Amino acid sequence: MRHHLLAMASLCGVLLLPMASTRSAEEKRFPQLSVEQLDPEQRRVADEVLKVSSLGIQGPYNVLLRSPVMAQRMVALLDYLRFNTSVPRRLNEFAILIQSRLWTSQVEWKAHYPLAIKAGLSEAVAADLQAGRRPAAMQPDEAAVYDLCMELSTRHALSDQVLAEARKHLSDQQVVDLVTVSGTYVTVAMLLAAGNEPTPDGSKPLQPVAAP
Repeated sequence: MRHHLLAMASLCGVLLLPMASTRSAEEKRFPQLSVEQLDPEQRRVADEVLKVSSLGIQGPYNVLLRSPVMAQRMVALLDYLRFNTSVPRRLNEFAILIQSRLWTSQVEWKAHYPLAIKAGLSEAVAADLQAGRRPAAMQPDEAAVYDLCMELSTRHALSDQVLAEARKHLSDQQVVDLVTVSGTYVTVAMLLAAGNEPTPDGSKPLQPVAAP
């Protein structure tokens, strides 16, 4: 598991291609909703989103609100995975950034990079990840999280060796929560890509990692 992100992605046949979210805001596939447009069922969900989301009802929520019952349940899941998970915040945000990088998900990276740094992830680790490299300065628990997330995401399997290393740092509950946050943020990245949601402030987007 010493391969960096590109080597593993290449080995496993994963192509890190440009996502739709790199296009202009004019090409959004779902017009941006405003609070005034929402029906009562959507508004109940939006009220919960507005309490916790720095994006308001932009980004994934703009897409999710088209299916308000599903959105309500997704918001509840995200509430657990972001604020009540058993995984330490630094590792949890790192796992989200890993999926953001794999998916070249502009909104996810923009939203969670500052949260990861605030939680204690080093800027050097984040910079390596952003560049498509296996971070060189990871702490042991970060390396265990990286390897578990990368192996599941790129090989669609988890080896005994990688799981054993993760269990040196995480309880079984934490492993389950880590896997679930990773999978959930794949779903978020898919919603963003399907909706072609742009980076909220129009800043320079993440660039896709080129094949070696």
